[in-house]
Amino acid sequence: MWPLIKFAHLASAIVWMGGMAFMLYALRPAISMLTPPQRLTLMVDVLRRFFTIVRIAIAVLAVTGLSMILHIGMSRSPLGWHLMMGIGLVMFAVFGHLDGGPHRRLQRAVARSDWPTAAAQMKQIPMLATINFMLGWVAIAAMRFVP
Repeated sequence: MWPLIKFAHLASAIVWMGGMAFMLYALRPAISMLTPPQRLTLMVDVLRRFFTIVRIAIAVLAVTGLSMILHIGMSRSPLGWHLMMGIGLVMFAVFGHLDGGPHRRLQRAVARSDWPTAAAQMKQIPMLATINFMLGWVAIAAMRFVP
C-alpha cells in the first residue's frame, strides 16, 4: 500500500511541476505572436483544463503527504518531510490565490472581450506560477538534501 501512496504523491508532484514548466517555458513563448484575443482566449482554455488537473494533484498531494507523515509520526518524520509539508502548504495557498484571483478575473474579462483587463490579469499568472515553480524545486531539494 505504501509504495502506491508514495507513487501517487510523486506522480502528482511531477504533473503539477511539469505543467508549470510547460506553461512558463513552452506555451507562453510559443503563443506570443497571436493577437491578444486569440492568445488570451487560448490561455483561458488551457488554464481551465490545467487548473482542474492541479486541483486533483493538490488533493492527492495533501492526502498522501499527510498520510505518510502521520504513519511515521510527526515527531519521528525527517526534517525534510516537515519542510516539504510547509512549502507544500504555501504552494497550495499561492495556487488558491492564483485560481481564485487573477485566473477568475481573466476568465471574466475574456468572456466580456475586455482585452486590456484580461491582459493585465494574465501578467500576474506567470509571476505566481514562477513562485510556485521555484517553491516546488525548494521542496524537492529539502526532501533530497535535508536529513
